[in-house]
Order: sequence, then structure tokens, then C-alpha cells
Amino acid sequence: MFRGKSIHSLDAKGRLSIPARFKEVLKGQYQSDKLFVTNKVKCLVAYPYEEWKKIEEKFGDTPLPPPEIQRFQRYFIASAVECNLDSHGRILIPGHLREEAGIEKEVVLLGMLKYFEIWNKAALDEEFKVVRKRFDEFNTFVSENTSR
Repeated sequence: MFRGKSIHSLDAKGRLSIPARFKEVLKGQYQSDKLFVTNKVKCLVAYPYEEWKKIEEKFGDTPLPPPEIQRFQRYFIASAVECNLDSHGRILIPGHLREEAGIEKEVVLLGMLKYFEIWNKAALDEEFKVVRKRFDEFNTFVSENTSR
């Protein structure tokens, strides 16, 4: 599982070094060095191939999805790019994805269990301010919606 937070810098070509503990998850749990990177509203998300395949299969099971799902697919699925780790453990994040997420130089990677997020550091700082203000409200929501 992907856990934790890492601060990194993109190089001039848009390459991102993947933290060693994330590489260990990719190679150990998924036996792969392949990630799919795509848009989320305020950041990018990176899924191991096996997890991405499950998402594609789920969407592929709907022959003619409702317009809302089609809109989501255009943003999330159609923007996805396969990114393989190079020999130095980096991925190249395409310019259109960096631009969409406002990612320039300093980025933060957040482990989200089966995937990880790639944030512009300033945007993540703002997101965390919101979460801190509303933490009790979010905690209640999570408790009510994840208990079995």
C-alpha cells in the first residue's frame, strides 16, 4: 500500500523521482514499474497498472453510459497516460497533465493506499488548511460512511 508524504522537485524535462518506498510497493506488490497518471480536480493521481486495469474494466462494462459518466471519463480516463519508471526510478509527467494540475517545480506525493496523488505544494498547503478547519466534520462523515 502507498502511504506517507514526500516532497520532490521536477527536473527541467518534467521528470519526477518516485520515492523508494513507493517503488518497493510497485515492484513488490504489483511486480511492475508501470503507472497510469491522470487528472483529479486539484492534483494528479498515479495508479499501478493492476489498479488502473480494474478502473477501466468497471467503466468498460457500461455499453452506453449516462452523460455524467461520459463527462467524467473524458476528464479522468481519456487524460490518462502510461508512465514507466526509467532506470533512475523517475517518471515523465506530460506537459498537459502538469499544466492541468498547476504542477511546476515543487511537488508533494501523498500515498493513498492503492494509488498516490501528485500535488503542487502550494495547492496542497491550501487543501490542508481546509481539512484542518473542517476536520471534525470530515471525521464524522468518514465514520458514518465507512463503518461496516
